[in-house]
Amino acid sequence: MQQDAVPSSQPEQPPDSFFTLNRVGIRVPTLLPDKSALWFAQLEGQFALANVTQDATKFYYVISQLNTKYAAEMEDVITNPPTTCRFERIKAELIRRLSLSEEQRVRQLQMHEKMGDRRPTQFLRHLRTHAVPLVPSDFLRTLWTNRCNKL
Repeated sequence: MQQDAVPSSQPEQPPDSFFTLNRVGIRVPTLLPDKSALWFAQLEGQFALANVTQDATKFYYVISQLNTKYAAEMEDVITNPPTTCRFERIKAELIRRLSLSEEQRVRQLQMHEKMGDRRPTQFLRHLRTHAVPLVPSDFLRTLWTNRCNKL
């Protein structure tokens, strides 16, 4: 007796070449609002490593990583994104909106920056990193000398 072929309950699968994978996993660093330009540099490094080139993919990675406070700050760009250059727009706006003004940065240098447990050379590098282009190097040197001598 010959058995009849039982029809499979699973649909026939197309060949493997039919499927394409468009999802990429990257490690997104934690956003530091006062270092948003640095955050974007790290994020762009992750995009390069994962070969992420699509503008929309980059844009959605950024907005998915914003906590509620920063998403609210960017609500206009998130809810009404431009049709092109979305990533560059959110990058520019986030950096602009979260960065301290030049006046605030100078005030922070004068009032709040302490040497802490850093070596003098580390502290000087820190001051230079936080100084705006308008801060003269002799002002930074005086600030650095005064803070180092308070040890």
